[in-house]
Amino acid sequence: MLQAIGLTSTTRRDAPPAVNDLTFEAAPGRVTALLGASGSGKTAALRLMLELDAGRGVAYFRGRPLHRIPHPAREVGVLLGDVPGHPARTVRGQLRMLCAAAGVPATRADETLEVVGLAGLGDRRLGTLSVGMDRRLGLACALLGDPHTLVLDEPADGLSPRENTWMYGLLRAHAAQGGTVLYATGDPKEAARTADRVVTIDGGRLVADQGVADFARTRLRPRVAVRTPHAARLAAVVSREARAARRSVEVVAEAGSRLTVYGSNCAEIGDTAFRHGVPVHQLADEIGDAGPTVPPKAVGAGQASAVALSELPPPIRVRPAGGPLRPLRYELRRSLGVRTTTLITATVLLMSAALSVLLARTDGTSVPRLLAAWPELLPLPPAALGAGLLGALSFGDEFRYPALAAGRGTVPRRLGLLLAKLTVTAGFAVLLAFLSVVCDAQSLRLLYGPRAIEAPANAVALGASWAGLTIGCAWAGLLAAGVFRAAGAGVAAVLAVPVLVVPLVQKVFAAPSARSVAGLPGRLRELAWWQLPQEADRWVLAVARVVAQPVGAALALSLSALVCAYLFTGLRGKARW
Repeated sequence: MLQAIGLTSTTRRDAPPAVNDLTFEAAPGRVTALLGASGSGKTAALRLMLELDAGRGVAYFRGRPLHRIPHPAREVGVLLGDVPGHPARTVRGQLRMLCAAAGVPATRADETLEVVGLAGLGDRRLGTLSVGMDRRLGLACALLGDPHTLVLDEPADGLSPRENTWMYGLLRAHAAQGGTVLYATGDPKEAARTADRVVTIDGGRLVADQGVADFARTRLRPRVAVRTPHAARLAAVVSREARAARRSVEVVAEAGSRLTVYGSNCAEIGDTAFRHGVPVHQLADEIGDAGPTVPPKAVGAGQASAVALSELPPPIRVRPAGGPLRPLRYELRRSLGVRTTTLITATVLLMSAALSVLLARTDGTSVPRLLAAWPELLPLPPAALGAGLLGALSFGDEFRYPALAAGRGTVPRRLGLLLAKLTVTAGFAVLLAFLSVVCDAQSLRLLYGPRAIEAPANAVALGASWAGLTIGCAWAGLLAAGVFRAAGAGVAAVLAVPVLVVPLVQKVFAAPSARSVAGLPGRLRELAWWQLPQEADRWVLAVARVVAQPVGAALALSLSALVCAYLFTGLRGKARW
């Protein structure tokens, strides 16, 4: 059961609300059509029900609003427009990523692909799909979580008549198994042919809530479609006889020698044409814009539908226990599902090797800078810039291609998703840092001999600093992109660390210090309730030295500010954690 109570959208600039106090319900086992012309508020009503737009009112899905459902993707399947996926991602990769987000087995992706007729197109890129294929993929995304309720906006838009029949057959099969189906449409013909109940709205307000038989009888006007080469003559004759008999008959001339006659029937129009010798090429009873009359047996409640039932994917037999979704698995599939990560890694390694070789030709360059490929002219080494770019794309692509929405189980600011992104980007950053050092060292040894590079004495401390730099840049890009909802903002935050923050920190450290951090490990040991080992003193001092460096302090300061901004914007937007 889906219940919408008092839905009212937020007004802007004294304009009337797109949805105004809309109340209706969609029963289980039925297909309900939300009917309205373009601009009547159908899409706005669906978005209010799914908590995607701000407004008043509430929508209950089997007695609970969406934000109270632990796993909404298993309760509500959503299809709103095109699939918001990265154009370079494959069809199967998109579904497997959403499987991880919804917490369902990955095999569900292949099952739904087979049901929607895309079993042989799993390796196709999203950017190469036609309108019909994209609509089928959108329905597969909606069916992934085996939901009870389907909410769809113009599901047959852009489909051929055959695909249209298949689509509504699938919706009818879902309703036949006890599910609830609500779809928005602007075509009365479509609503009368495929729905069990029609909710008509206009200007955001409820106009009528009727069974399909009552809708066809009261909301649509019966008419007669006539096609004749003498349309004007027949129209005049029919109008003249109607006036003589004092009957309310309206004749509308249409293109292609076609007449539409309201208030009459085929027998009367045929007799009139025969008496006046007017040839008739077509004569058919219709119900308004709903096409040929639908037999009552095809639209009655609880009876067989005129739309054939289609096959549904099998139900999910093994459901994970209650708890969080699978954000780590989702983030890994999201990151590795496109070639961007591979291209960035390859570009960084090539640039790092080239810069390292060029720096080795000049005197005075230290071994750490050679291995990091960090000339004085660059604010950051290529590995750190690449890690920052990967971090920025982690959240930037999330907002550009919003695969995660309120109707699919989580929002981009979910705490579990943030921790997964931090973990995955840190892993990519460490891997990029390690590969760049190995690639630079091998390049130098290949060109200048095996003795061109010797391991420094403090290699462990330098390696920790190097990993910390790349991880810090990756996290700075990720958090900034999450705060400002754009990958460009993440890249700008990474570049701002050496360009703006480091000079400020250097000015602070340039001033004479009145205090010393000597004895820090001993004071920490006194504060700790457990006894720290003696070997920990060396590591505590090493971390303090790294943080005391201008770049380390600048990164720590930037990350602290970005974390606070992320928490502030998340709480301000009332995000679900």
